Amino acid sequence: MCPGPLDLYDLAGLESSLAGTVFAGKLHFSPVTDSTNTDALQAARNGSPHGSVWFADEQWAGRGRGDHAWHSSAGDGLYLSLLLRLPIPAARLPLLPLAAGLASAEAIRAVAGLTIDLRWPNDLMLGSRKAGGILVESKISDGSVEFAVIGIGINVHHRTFPDDLSTPATSLDLETKRRVSRQHLLLSLLKSLEREANALLEPAATVSIPARVEQASTWIRGRRVEAHGPQACTGVTAGLDENGFLLVRTANGLVTIQTGGIRAAEIS
Repeated sequence: MCPGPLDLYDLAGLESSLAGTVFAGKLHFSPVTDSTNTDALQAARNGSPHGSVWFADEQWAGRGRGDHAWHSSAGDGLYLSLLLRLPIPAARLPLLPLAAGLASAEAIRAVAGLTIDLRWPNDLMLGSRKAGGILVESKISDGSVEFAVIGIGINVHHRTFPDDLSTPATSLDLETKRRVSRQHLLLSLLKSLEREANALLEPAATVSIPARVEQASTWIRGRRVEAHGPQACTGVTAGLDENGFLLVRTANGLVTIQTGGIRAAEIS
């Protein structure tokens, strides 16, 4: 597969296609930035409205969960951060990265024809390789979410990756053997995110979102995993609870994983 011409965003076309959505008139594009999440967080603290979007061609200091760096080479990926001001209780916040994962999987399926496997809580997997990730950062006030920033990075045109990644990576182009349009992917993702944000407002979200994630993931039930973080353990996944936390059945009983991440457990 040979590299194609530069995949530049048509900003006027994006605005036109997003007319009538919550994102209309709220797009903020930078050719280069340190981190779209950092940009969005600063703007959120300064009062930027619900539905504001920051995206870039390149990040110099892209961030993933747990202070991990995100490989953000120029023009190769979708680097996006979305500001949401949703009237939801803080207890529902852990569902947000799961909802963003569902939106990302739907957009990738619609544009690239690929089926994403959601690895709890925030990884977009194609087989054993990672194609994208999600980082949610928020501010809580008086038990409610004042604002949340959803950062999403998706490998689109990447052909090479750093050697020191904890999970081997891939890109949409490598998997499809064709050039996937970042413009079409961005539009599809934003429209999916708007639907998922609206679904998060429904009382049934605590049931519907975990159930849909379980359907979209081979990691949620019956998978032997190693969990890392405060609830580090090894066991077999046993579903999600109403908060979106992962249940892992270990030799010592059922453990609720609230934060951190998981990897496939080594078979001894």
